[in-house]
Amino acid sequence: MSEMIHKYIAVSYSLFIDGDNGKELVEEATKEQPFYFLTGFGIALDAFEKKLIDVPQGEDFDFSLEKEDAYGDYMLEHVVELDREIFTIDGKFDHEHIFVDAVVPLQNEDGNRFYGKILEIGEEKVKVDLNHPLAGETLHFVGKVLENREATEDEVRSMIARMSGGCGGCGGGCQKDGCGSDCNCGSCGGCN
Repeated sequence: MSEMIHKYIAVSYSLFIDGDNGKELVEEATKEQPFYFLTGFGIALDAFEKKLIDVPQGEDFDFSLEKEDAYGDYMLEHVVELDREIFTIDGKFDHEHIFVDAVVPLQNEDGNRFYGKILEIGEEKVKVDLNHPLAGETLHFVGKVLENREATEDEVRSMIARMSGGCGGCGGGCQKDGCGSDCNCGSCGGCN
């Protein structure tokens, strides 16, 4: 059985969608603050990862991802009305964080976390859009590969620890086994 080789990829890019007046810029990652990810962990869209996995460091890229390869169709059934009580703290509605156009973190009964955009606030219900903000859009990426190399064992271990709820060596002060973590997450084999 062969072991999967993960790559570390860092890119700067501009992301455009087709707006009412032509291409509309919706996101940027600069060379000073690039977007970086390890392949094979689902951090980036699969199609985005596939387009970049073999692009050498220093090369420019310009490609589009159709909605099927990005965030899918915009679905009206993902616009829901939730009880206003969900958004109360100590019996009072949270006007500081819950307002029209706010994007708020939510969690379902299974513990899954996601974001929703507040569309309307009524007397009893709050209308929330649970679609990804780019659902239904073709994504146009223009950018440069700043780094593309095999990920180190430490980078892979750290990613696995973060994805499993650990800190992955967050740089704290735990001295057990020299991991340097003080988050009490147990990712170093027993910091708790």
